[in-house]
Amino acid sequence: MAAFEQAFTHIIGNEGGFTDNPADPGNWTGRECGQGECRGTKFGISARAYPSLDIANLTLSEAHAIYRRDYWDKLKGDELPGPLALLAFDAAVNNGLSRARRWLDLAQRQSGGAEICAEFQAQRMAFMASLPTWTRFGLGWARRLCRLPYASLTMSE
Repeated sequence: MAAFEQAFTHIIGNEGGFTDNPADPGNWTGRECGQGECRGTKFGISARAYPSLDIANLTLSEAHAIYRRDYWDKLKGDELPGPLALLAFDAAVNNGLSRARRWLDLAQRQSGGAEICAEFQAQRMAFMASLPTWTRFGLGWARRLCRLPYASLTMSE
């Protein structure tokens, strides 16, 4: 299975179906809780990132195309080692493409495989723990971040 398909399968398993929790800023078209319309998130595709998209009726096929076009291809995921590709792809989806690119740049200054992946995850964890929503959603996010290195070991090149 191609790296993108493996990564997509993993991320969809983390993201799941439709949610419209009003306490999650990602669910709002105005980018903040109470701003704009609470249209929710489905398959990890959020109203915050795609304010004009009909999130509730998004299909898995449409999510697949968005992930490929707007995240994987822009990260050049096919050019990254499998484990790092999964970490970067998950971060781009969950934390934004520009942050994922910045963390990749920082991590790739390290000496090799495990150090690169560890630095990437450390940068991401520090960012997420600094968010004001960490107290509400942090345990779930921490579980996601802790599972990723193990999942990345199954990625083929």
